[in-house]
Amino acid sequence: MKIVDAERAQTEPDPQDAGSWDVEADDDRLIFRVRGHWDLRTALRARAEFLQTDLDLGDAARVTIDLTAVGLLDTMAALVLVRLGRRIEATGASVEIRVADPAHRGLLEQVEQALVPPPPRRRMNILTGHLEQVGRWAVTVATDTRDLLGFFGELCVVLLRILRHPRRLRFVSMVANMQAVGLNAVPIVGLLSFLIGVVLAYQGADQLRRFGAEVFTVNLVTISVLREIGILMTAIIIAGRSGSSFTAQIGTMKINQEIDAMRTMGLDPMELLVVPRVLALMLTLPLLGFYADIMGLLGGALMCRLNLGIGFDAFMNQVNQVLVIYDTSLWVGLAKAPVFALVIALVGCFHGLEVSGSAESVGQRTTISVVQAIFIVIVLDAIFSIVFSALQI
Repeated sequence: MKIVDAERAQTEPDPQDAGSWDVEADDDRLIFRVRGHWDLRTALRARAEFLQTDLDLGDAARVTIDLTAVGLLDTMAALVLVRLGRRIEATGASVEIRVADPAHRGLLEQVEQALVPPPPRRRMNILTGHLEQVGRWAVTVATDTRDLLGFFGELCVVLLRILRHPRRLRFVSMVANMQAVGLNAVPIVGLLSFLIGVVLAYQGADQLRRFGAEVFTVNLVTISVLREIGILMTAIIIAGRSGSSFTAQIGTMKINQEIDAMRTMGLDPMELLVVPRVLALMLTLPLLGFYADIMGLLGGALMCRLNLGIGFDAFMNQVNQVLVIYDTSLWVGLAKAPVFALVIALVGCFHGLEVSGSAESVGQRTTISVVQAIFIVIVLDAIFSIVFSALQI
């Protein structure tokens, strides 16, 4: 497609002409005569006719788009005319655009240079595509792990500063967070722990009955609830309930620029937002874990009474015997609680401070924080189990 200079048409452009065109045939040449003022409205009208309908060029091997009678030409109109020329070229005909105004020529050349066809899409092998996805995931995990460890280091520095100057601790904020993450979570933690105890007792009795060892259902429920299930399920519930709340609250403050305002006033968001939440969860999760253990044992006792005929007194006597033999079961479970609480609060606050852009980012970061916190909690629980087993605890 060539853009050539020509003399302006003898008739001056009519200011009242909103843009028009007609087609003339000259031997093997087809001439599109364009005149008037071509603005956005005219360009859209021409686009509907030029680019969305079939072109009938007949036997014409050459096409000329004559713009010598055009008074005004904006970018949209130039885009429509250049696309028209390229569409004609696709049929095999040569295209020539005649312009009289140097400004029109410059605009058409810029539009033509900007219309660079996208590079052909590279076909990727399925195996290569999966490997690329794994690589991207690995890089993302490594980056998040590095940033999370850096955030943990910053938290440790702030905690040491508060330890040196206890008055910097936001005690009222910490107590309010203890109520939100601890006291308000009692109903859901109790209900789910009770039901888990019921399920463990029912399924355990069903399996042990085949060997005539139904009485050991009490041992199964006691060790499972006190050592693993009670604190693990409590941590998972709190990660979904309170961890997501931390991310959503801090993320919303980040979007509303409240955190930027804190920094402007010389206040440290770590002291105001992160430390009270971390300490509140570390203080309340062991209590919730102990409460979950009690409710799990009550659920197991109820199911043993209904399914095995083991009364409450007999159940408690058997529990006491189990605790005499495995006297560390309760403490092993509760010892994990502060670590789980630290991880949940740390991940929730970290992703809250990483929110950026819009409310959609809050939802994405909340989902990531819950999944990441639960994953880390389960991994740590497995590590604790291996270490305690190696130490014969």
